[in-house]
Amino acid sequence: MLFYERVAPLQKYLSRHKECAVGFVPTMGALHEGHLSLLRQSLAENDLSICSIFVNPTQFNDAEDLEKYPRMPERDRQMLADTGCDLLFMPAVEEVYPPDQHQEVDLDLGNLDKVMEGEFRTGHFRGVATVVKRLLDIVQPDRLYMGQKDFQQWAIVREMIRQLNLPVELKRCPIVREPDGLAMSSRNQRLSPEFRQRAPAIYQALLHAREQFEFLPPESIEKFALQEIKDAGLRPDYFEVVNGFTLLPVNDPRRHDFIVACAAAWAGDVRLIDNLILKA
Repeated sequence: MLFYERVAPLQKYLSRHKECAVGFVPTMGALHEGHLSLLRQSLAENDLSICSIFVNPTQFNDAEDLEKYPRMPERDRQMLADTGCDLLFMPAVEEVYPPDQHQEVDLDLGNLDKVMEGEFRTGHFRGVATVVKRLLDIVQPDRLYMGQKDFQQWAIVREMIRQLNLPVELKRCPIVREPDGLAMSSRNQRLSPEFRQRAPAIYQALLHAREQFEFLPPESIEKFALQEIKDAGLRPDYFEVVNGFTLLPVNDPRRHDFIVACAAAWAGDVRLIDNLILKA
């Protein structure tokens, strides 16, 4: 596995392999099986698969959350090498955000960055869009691989690619779960034993929402799900049934082709998100 920390030598290498189909998996490290599943899909579909590890400061609206984010670069490098990654890009902040360049992306995201996570994480998705655009400019891949677990993030990157007419194919990859259903996340490492046992209640509420989807209105589904999460000893921020493209609430499911149930809840001092596609 090749390893680069600087933009210039990375781009010099890529310029010599323009004939290759390139797949790109951006991450913030603390890798788990979910990340590796994205890499495996890229490896199956491209000549060259690149993974980045960059803890992006612009998408953290809480400095303490940025400080607590787990970092284990040597372990991550070994996991990527063992999985067959062709190239790892692990830049410093000044490589991604040169001080003499303006990087913020000018987008009209409408409500996409204001609902759900947007209500609780001001500026987060602007930071996500900025770093993804910057990394795409650096790597210039043919395909971009993102996990479904961060569904709102996927929807916003999808809209950015559409608005800016970027020459990249966005792939939405399935959520990878623990045996008890908990969506794999780097944050799971911070769960106490007690809340690790309670956390799968989020997925159970999503499964029950799917069971109820055919015969209950969305507002009733949401109400039952919120109560179920509370009864498990978690503190929900939201449980919403939304259009998968606009992220706006669904009132009449018959009028929508793509519907997703999205949830966020606190397990102690760790905030978890999850989702389940109800109609596609």
